[in-house]
Amino acid sequence: MRFQYLPYQELRPLQAQAQALTSSLGTKTNQPNNDDIVITNNHADIPHPTPITSPSSDFSTVPTHAIPTMTVDKPSVKEAKTLASTDPRRAEAIYKDIISEAPSVTSEAAVKEYETALISLGELYRDEKKPNELVELVTTSRNVLSNFAKAKTAKLVRQLLDLFDAIPNTTDIQISVTKSCIEWATSERRSFLRQNLETRLVALHMAKQSYYDALTLINGLLRELKRLDDKLVLVEVQLLESRVYHALGNISKARAALTSARTSAASVYTPPLLQANLDMQSGMLHTMDQDFNTAYSYFIEALDGYHTQEATPRATAALQYMLLCKIMLNLADDVNSLMASKQAQKYAGQNLEAMKAIARAHSNRSLEEYERALATYRYELGSDAFIRNHLRRLYDAMLEQNLIKVIEPFSRVEIDYIARMVGLDKQQVERKLSQMILDKVIIGVLDQGAGCLTIFDETQRDESYDAALQTIEKLSNVVDVLYTNQASMLE
Repeated sequence: MRFQYLPYQELRPLQAQAQALTSSLGTKTNQPNNDDIVITNNHADIPHPTPITSPSSDFSTVPTHAIPTMTVDKPSVKEAKTLASTDPRRAEAIYKDIISEAPSVTSEAAVKEYETALISLGELYRDEKKPNELVELVTTSRNVLSNFAKAKTAKLVRQLLDLFDAIPNTTDIQISVTKSCIEWATSERRSFLRQNLETRLVALHMAKQSYYDALTLINGLLRELKRLDDKLVLVEVQLLESRVYHALGNISKARAALTSARTSAASVYTPPLLQANLDMQSGMLHTMDQDFNTAYSYFIEALDGYHTQEATPRATAALQYMLLCKIMLNLADDVNSLMASKQAQKYAGQNLEAMKAIARAHSNRSLEEYERALATYRYELGSDAFIRNHLRRLYDAMLEQNLIKVIEPFSRVEIDYIARMVGLDKQQVERKLSQMILDKVIIGVLDQGAGCLTIFDETQRDESYDAALQTIEKLSNVVDVLYTNQASMLE
């Protein structure tokens, strides 16, 4: 700032005005005496001059150095995070205050602060299990997110929706808010975000077992993604298609969809988590063919992928599937060694203890111990459909083995005796014996009037019948050749 020195005659009125203003503010100032002013060439040298531009300067405003200022700092995101654990209501108020005003898109710091406050508020609602407030946050924030870059908007919306996963029993709410976001993305012409949201909606329909809705969405997405040649999203959708068909029991279509997903993944970089999901699905499909050795190798690859990405729930599931393969192969020693491994110790918990109890019961051939393990670990063994289905098959196999072991010495035995020996209800044993007779596992007849099972010896197949059939077949071939030759001679 450039200072201009004024003549003494012009300076005196200005000094009087400044003194009056400072007195009104209650500020004590020391006014210079006339003797303190030194006149040189009609100019005044003032010891501590105030910048003055002209005699007509407006003194209606007080100089900034003469006004005592007091600034109130706005609460920051850092302060709110500190209060989140001790005073969540205060933290929520700070977050809401920050996101109440749309940030300037040209200010990177303001946008970053808004993003942090938005996600932190969502995490606060997640920790307090408030899905309705989280839905409102997603809905109200979309007006501001419309001004952001498309990639940043897609990232923030996905982060907010991912917070619902930690809140139980919110599948219906997630489906509703995801559909709302899809409509918003369509109106905003954000195709990439819409495709990601529709992919998420497919997974939600699967969780709700609405397989028809899931397949309808998948078919539309596949057509669009193949046209756009978006390989990465295409892999995700094809993997979801394989899971849907697997859940429906259509193993051939599930395997075809998985093959397509692996083909698409070969031409693009596949993130480790997605690759682990592909390996997990491959192992699950191999178990449907009773190929537990190959399935075990795929589950190992999946476990390594989940371990590197710190996906603890999925890693624990992969380890459970590995133990299941060893149980189905009747390798009790391998189960014990796997439970003592470093990876099993890291993911130790009720899920692995449940598999250990099943392995012990299977090794002892004890149906009573098996049922006790199922009752003790009802949630750990029943919440996963894959484990639940295989344990049901394992139970049926164990029951058949126990029944065959009991009835083997007899030609006629009471059903009550069989039920007492295996420790099951009479009706349950009778129903299983009927199934075994129909499947020709045993040859016998149930006499319900007498309450007995009559067992017949397996008749030996007479090999002479097979030889006679082969002779007849060869004679038929000879006759056909003779007929053909005779017909050609007549022509």
